[in-house]
Amino acid sequence: MTSKVVVVIAATSVALFAFAIGIIIGFFSAPSPRCQGVVRESTGTSNRLINSISASNIEENLKYFTSVPHIGGSPREKSNAEYIRDTWLEQGLDSAKLIPYDVLLSYPNPDIPNKISIMEDGNEIYHTALEEEILREEDRHPDVVPPFNAYSVAGQPEGDLVYANYARVEDFEYLEDNYPEINLTGTIIIARYGKIFRGNKALHAQAAGAKGLILYSDPADYAVDGDISLYPDGWWLPETGCQRGNIWVSDAKGDPLTPGFPANAYAYRMNDTDTPLPKIPVHPIGYGDARRLLSEMKGPEVSEADGWKGNLNVTYRIGPGFTDPQRKAKMNIYTTREIRTTYDVIGYIRGDTEPDRYVVLGNHRDAWVYGSTDPSSGTATIMEVARAFGEQVKSGWRPRRSILFTSWGSEEYGLLGSTEYVEEFQKILGERAVAYLNVDGAVSGNYTIRVKSTPLLYNAIYEAAKRIPDPEDLGTSKTLYDSWEERLKTPPEQRPRIDNLGAGSDFAPFMYRIGVPAVDMRYSYDPDLGISSYPVYHSVYETFYYMKSFLDYNFYRHQAVARIWTELSRDLADSVILPMNCTDYSIKIHGSMDLVKDAYEDRMNQEGITFAYIDSALANFSAAANELHIRIKEVNVNNPLEVRQLNDQLMQVERAFIEPLGLPNRKFLRHLVFAPSNNNYYAADAFPGIVDAMFNIDEDPDQETRWRIVREQMAITAFVIQSAATTLADVLKF
Repeated sequence: MTSKVVVVIAATSVALFAFAIGIIIGFFSAPSPRCQGVVRESTGTSNRLINSISASNIEENLKYFTSVPHIGGSPREKSNAEYIRDTWLEQGLDSAKLIPYDVLLSYPNPDIPNKISIMEDGNEIYHTALEEEILREEDRHPDVVPPFNAYSVAGQPEGDLVYANYARVEDFEYLEDNYPEINLTGTIIIARYGKIFRGNKALHAQAAGAKGLILYSDPADYAVDGDISLYPDGWWLPETGCQRGNIWVSDAKGDPLTPGFPANAYAYRMNDTDTPLPKIPVHPIGYGDARRLLSEMKGPEVSEADGWKGNLNVTYRIGPGFTDPQRKAKMNIYTTREIRTTYDVIGYIRGDTEPDRYVVLGNHRDAWVYGSTDPSSGTATIMEVARAFGEQVKSGWRPRRSILFTSWGSEEYGLLGSTEYVEEFQKILGERAVAYLNVDGAVSGNYTIRVKSTPLLYNAIYEAAKRIPDPEDLGTSKTLYDSWEERLKTPPEQRPRIDNLGAGSDFAPFMYRIGVPAVDMRYSYDPDLGISSYPVYHSVYETFYYMKSFLDYNFYRHQAVARIWTELSRDLADSVILPMNCTDYSIKIHGSMDLVKDAYEDRMNQEGITFAYIDSALANFSAAANELHIRIKEVNVNNPLEVRQLNDQLMQVERAFIEPLGLPNRKFLRHLVFAPSNNNYYAADAFPGIVDAMFNIDEDPDQETRWRIVREQMAITAFVIQSAATTLADVLKF
């Protein structure tokens, strides 16, 4: 998840910076103070906010939001938006409004169902289920959308099946290396869900020459206990369950037709055939149907040792085709695309001292069906957080900085609502947003809190967690931090694990487009389970019953997420000096660069490429970070200009890593230290420019061009790190 870097920075720039800030010794030994000597504001307000968060309120909210399916662009999504707006105003927020965007969405054809068929001599002898089986009568609703993959092209390709494991890059390389006699051109790929984003699977299959992709959820990833504890008797996915989901690898583009600009009424829209959306049909099926298809396949048996065997009671074979040569697989996909209006809801509490600085809380509102975890558990939670803050405002309290509450529309289609909002207001947000705090699904398991974040906010997150009662031991002195540390401790720091941000939710446009520090939080399952997501992800079985019965019966885990979200927000909105720690950032990028070196330095040295300039820039960044925190300890909090200067510098740290030209071939991803992986949109790479440039470099016939790109990315990376160091200097003398 971390990545690599090499750079060529002018020595004069390094010298100039050294002259400006002086030579600073011992940048690793200096403390990483969290505004020591500066009062953490409003501890009374903090306690009142934390104690006011009600688990029962969140439970009632979730009942409401899961009562009816609410797919993006639907009437119910709009009515939920209006409900949220009206509720926020009643709760005491200063304002709340709807912002519409006209975006490209995708739906199954209501008149012609999608299906996968087995054909024999032109006749259909079998087809997959047209919808998921309703296993509880309470789950039945006329607005349930049948399983589909949004943005799939329509088509009816027919051909031989080839099994491609998870359809990762390495899986297609495995097929090429071990079965060179199999020509994938014109075949239909069948692959497991899991490990990587489904849109990357579609692009990989397309690049391999396939004319269609079938996806299914193998029991190895979604029903580990076999027939034990399947929904509705347990939390595992039943055989008819299907994972809906879009296949748009947006790379922070948002609406496919208006990349770079908001999808307003006057926007210029490109033709959807000119977008980088996958060009082949893609469709999800349940593992019951997958069992039938896989059981008829011929070809070599897969290797269990290589990780290709799932848990279906069949012999997994590569293909191509069925044992009966007269039989073929046929995809019948009639999915449509159309422009519809989606709505963001923006609520606002005005700060009393720095109203032009915004702490932004966000959750998306749309779900493929009921979405009891994704996103309705988060929606239910943000409503309670807004209520708690609103009550404080009604009592006369105001935060130092403004707080924005955001409910995004059509996130499931590729982060559309949040990205369009960032595109429309990027000039303001790029200057004024302090941080973006995201909760997508608040609860997807009952093991521990899971956090992804920029390093700048690590310490603030830890401090907030230390103030929150542990939901497993309420009434004791044990905190959320304590249980998090017990269950997800990461050596060598011996602090709770915080992961890099990928791109699976609405933090992406804030972090990667405009450099706003971001956090993503949820309560999750034990990672040792080895599963790719909670089992009923994006299926009709993701219901209130599922949440109440198997994940959070008393809603104490929801309460814990709401509390840490509230406390972190209050800290960022109310502390005199922003609770951001540049030393943590320094430690993280040093460690990430070490991993890059481990992977690539020897090979780079063969080409005469050195890490010396990057190392110099990293050293300067570390020194400047420690010097900044010394100044923070000594700040005169009664001098508003001195306070504002330091806070502005802290806000500029993340922004300093933004390169306006973006990553090569991914121009809307502009953060050069962290970005989504090029081969898995869910995952994250550190120093993505270098990682992308080095990927499979020795297999590229144009070695001269590839190594030129590596040198360029090394130079850019060194420059960006050095530029970030200069933002931390007291007064830089040019």
